[in-house]
Amino acid sequence: MASSLLQSVEISASQFLDIFHHYDNDGNGFIEGKELQSFIQELREARQQAGLDLTDEMKQLVSEYEKNSEQRIDLVQLVQVLPTEENFLLFFRQQLSSCSHFIQVWRRYDADHSGYIEADELKNFLKDLLLKAKRTCDNKKLDEYTAATLKIFDSNSDGKLCLAEMSRLLPREHNFQMKFEGLKMSKLQFNKIFDLYDQDGSGFMDQLKLDSLLNDLCEKNNKVVDSTDLHRYRSSIIELSDGGKLYRTDLCLLLCHDD
Repeated sequence: MASSLLQSVEISASQFLDIFHHYDNDGNGFIEGKELQSFIQELREARQQAGLDLTDEMKQLVSEYEKNSEQRIDLVQLVQVLPTEENFLLFFRQQLSSCSHFIQVWRRYDADHSGYIEADELKNFLKDLLLKAKRTCDNKKLDEYTAATLKIFDSNSDGKLCLAEMSRLLPREHNFQMKFEGLKMSKLQFNKIFDLYDQDGSGFMDQLKLDSLLNDLCEKNNKVVDSTDLHRYRSSIIELSDGGKLYRTDLCLLLCHDD
């Protein structure tokens, strides 16, 4: 089925996902190795059978693969290669062009600081992005975009998106979540440290205590940081603040690994 979809002049959001999951055999989020080899071979055959030339983007992928067969592509790279309808994934990523904009949107839809955006909230979120860009979309297509976005980013298949999952919409250079890969700890460790700074049990702390909290987190995690690293961590976390308040749930999503 996937190879026949490659013959299409335009691919829908759901068809795009079918293609990606077909070639991502091990489910690691990348098409690589023999997976990529098969994809390129079948792409060439499908386009030829349909009487279609490879697009410039397809030719570039083939050329890069011929130079380096060890490369791999992810969802965002694939959506730039295939003639995906309206390039829905790229469009949503473009609307979330910076970390600060992303956090503003997150705040609007996670007003209760639960740390999650439910499916219905995600649908409204995508609808608002479309309205902001002055693009029309019927309810059926909006449902398809919502389902596709969940399938792409809902890594644990719980039907909702947490901050870490949602941040994958951001370009890599703006993805604050990736900056904390070396500073992850268990929720138990995190809560013990956070409690020292939240003595009134309010569930949040102010920015003035952030440097001390970060130093404690690094010490507990056996991580040595210089002033540059500390500034980088601090700047990313401050983006999460809500009126000067840093909530436990938000910080936990950034700094804790899955137990």
